[in-house]
Amino acid sequence: MSLVELGRYSRNEAHIIVGALEAAGIPAVAFDGGASLADGSQFLIPVRVMVDDEDLAEAGALIGPA
Repeated sequence: MSLVELGRYSRNEAHIIVGALEAAGIPAVAFDGGASLADGSQFLIPVRVMVDDEDLAEAGALIGPA
């Protein structure tokens, strides 16, 4: 078991996707969600949504292309 990247999204979209995946029973985490909050560039840095490698196909089918 290891984490793999499902896709890169805007900060808000990434957190919505994590919620949708978790509601479907797929554990997910948003990486880099707090990056650069201090300097105001948080919307310029994509947030990586990560899932377990065993859940990647199911998560991709649920979310669709990035």
